[in-house]
Amino acid sequence: MSLEQSKIAFIGSGAMAEAIIKGILAKGLIAAERITASDPVAARQRVMAETYGVQTTGDNDGAVGGADIVVMSIKPQVFGKVAAGLQGKIAGDALVLSIMAGITSGALQAGLGHDRVVRAMPNTPAQLNMGVTAWMPTTAVTATQREQTALILGALGEQIPVEKEDYIDMQTGLGGSGPGFVLLLIEAMIDAGVQMGFSRADAQTIVLQTMAGSVALVKETGKHPAELRNLVTSPGGTTAAGIYELEKAGVRTALTNAVLAAYHRSQELGRA
Repeated sequence: MSLEQSKIAFIGSGAMAEAIIKGILAKGLIAAERITASDPVAARQRVMAETYGVQTTGDNDGAVGGADIVVMSIKPQVFGKVAAGLQGKIAGDALVLSIMAGITSGALQAGLGHDRVVRAMPNTPAQLNMGVTAWMPTTAVTATQREQTALILGALGEQIPVEKEDYIDMQTGLGGSGPGFVLLLIEAMIDAGVQMGFSRADAQTIVLQTMAGSVALVKETGKHPAELRNLVTSPGGTTAAGIYELEKAGVRTALTNAVLAAYHRSQELGRA
């Protein structure tokens, strides 16, 4: 399965759309001239054309004409207006791939008047092809289109197909919002380093390398994080003292509640 003979239209060419385009071109999955990026801002059109060599337009109707795959990569707040203009314009056998937060598969089908829909939720590390995307196809999506979806989203990093839509909201809470929580932890640790006396540059280097190395250690060893943590936590030692303070402050519970709050908010947005 390949995308070589497909035509892909992007409705909206913001950061995540750019990440997908960058990823599939880097992997040689499709030629740039077979991609059309639609955007209402002329300056953004120029950037996409000059950077990636793709076709650009400000006309959504023209973008989807003849497209085999249509990627909905606009802000969810404008979906209703954009979808109304696209009704009847997308080929009946085309695949619609949505990366909009909170817009359910049912809303996509109703808004676009189109059955073959995949709802996906990537996260911001996808911009470096290091993201993770959960996605769910509707029953009308063919086996070939599922394979194409896996190829496209695989260009962003890891991709996880799911069969229940609630998992998309779960991914929004854990993977979609997760970078924000991790970045807050990084920021706090850098600030602690500065408070102790490191320069901010040195503190950032130490924290970023510590974070990256810890993630790599879990992935490479396959061990549970708790097992690895116990290996560096000597009785009565420095790490034990620090972890005691974290547990006393309820950091573990706070992180769990943060993920759950983001998940519940995603559910609310889907019902709005």
